Formats: sequence, structure tokens, C-alpha cells
Amino acid sequence: MNVEIREPRTEKEFEEYYDLRWRILRAPWGQPRGSERDGLENESIHLAAFAGKKIIGCGRIHFNSGEEAQIRYMAVDKRFQKKGVGRRILKELEKKAMKNGAKQIVLNARESAVGFYESRGYKIIGEAHKLFGVIPHFKMLKKP
Repeated sequence: MNVEIREPRTEKEFEEYYDLRWRILRAPWGQPRGSERDGLENESIHLAAFAGKKIIGCGRIHFNSGEEAQIRYMAVDKRFQKKGVGRRILKELEKKAMKNGAKQIVLNARESAVGFYESRGYKIIGEAHKLFGVIPHFKMLKKP
């Protein structure tokens, strides 16, 4: 499978990018459209995994400070999970963070994703919130 990791470029690609985020990360929990976005979208770096013209994965990074980047909204279409797509998105987000001066990267991982991030060098540094009051998250850190 030929997959390209890059930033969405057109309005149509961004619409598909946000739709994927909503379908995977919000819709299963009954959340409305729009809940897949926050106030940091315009200052964030967005990456998408493209299989041809179709977006099959996504992730975003923003800076909490000059030296700390945060990864959010990592998602891969179920049909393409366990095929290295998420790993490739994460690797590219980390490269962009370090290129822009990050000394550490943080994220809040769903309990089901902790193993994925641990296998890529992240360590649990504490419990985070429960998303929608039911999905346990753990604050994780990596110092590349």
C-alpha cells in the first residue's frame, strides 16, 4: 500500500481530514460535528496519511511553549490500523516538532493507545482527564 504523509492542502482535503477525526474520535461517543476541532487549529501543524486521494489517518501538533510540543487528534481508519500508518504519522509529527525547537513532546493517550506510544519511546507521567467522562487518558512524555 502506497501511503503519503503530508499536510492537507486544499479546502476539500481539510474537510476530509476533519471528517476522519470526527468519525473516529468523536462520533462513536455521540459527540456533535465541530467537537473534533479546538481553538488551536490555525496555529497547529496538521498531517494526514493519503492512500491515493483518500485520507486514511491524521494527527496534529501544536506548541504549549517554545520547547514543548503536544500531539493531539491521532486517528487511523480502522481498515488501515496495524499497518504502520499511525507510526509514520507520529514519526513525521515528531520531526516537525523537533525542527521547530521542541525539546519534549507530550500527549494524552487513550488507555487503549498507551502501548502504541510506549513502543515509540513515550513514558506515562500521570493520569489525564476522562474524555466524555468515560474514556481514561494518560499524560505521556517523550524527550527526543
